Amino acid sequence: MWSLVVLLLLVAVVPVAVVQGTGQTRLRATLDAVDPRPVVVVPGAGLRAGGSPSVYLERRLAAARDLYRAGTVQVVLASGDGRSPYHDEPAAMAAWLAAQGVPVDAVLQDPAGLDTHDTCVRAHDVFGVDRAVVVTQDYHVRRALFSCARAGIDVVGVGVSAQSDTRARSFVWHLRELPASWKAFWDGIVSRAPTAG
Repeated sequence: MWSLVVLLLLVAVVPVAVVQGTGQTRLRATLDAVDPRPVVVVPGAGLRAGGSPSVYLERRLAAARDLYRAGTVQVVLASGDGRSPYHDEPAAMAAWLAAQGVPVDAVLQDPAGLDTHDTCVRAHDVFGVDRAVVVTQDYHVRRALFSCARAGIDVVGVGVSAQSDTRARSFVWHLRELPASWKAFWDGIVSRAPTAG
């Protein structure tokens, strides 16, 4: 009985620890600590009702903008769900960046980045990214770094604020990382093909 419990614990805990630990080794404390790289990858994080980036996504985009302005990166890869003209994350991201002075030709859009694993695999396989920075919320960045590293990218990352309007929502997002990390481990081990393309 105890051996089964131990086995189940290992199956549940080890993958999460590998994902989080791998990500931690590639994490940078601030944007200033990032060495120059060709691309910054920005995973989608939802849109407001009017089609503009959510608060979480704006924070990611602001970090990408700052890296571009500093000359740390030359290209922003905006990756998200662009399957519907009524909910096109990459297009909204590109519009936000353009309004912030990032040249249109410095932004690539991937409308098939349906989750973190897909974003990383497509960044490498479709867009030819082999060195990059990833910017996303601090609770998510380690998993994103694991997925991008498994996809073959020499990647570092910076976590941006995950402050939420309610403690309950923040708790849910942090808790969600446990099963999401387990899935990221499995997707990386089996080299799951992206959902779209």
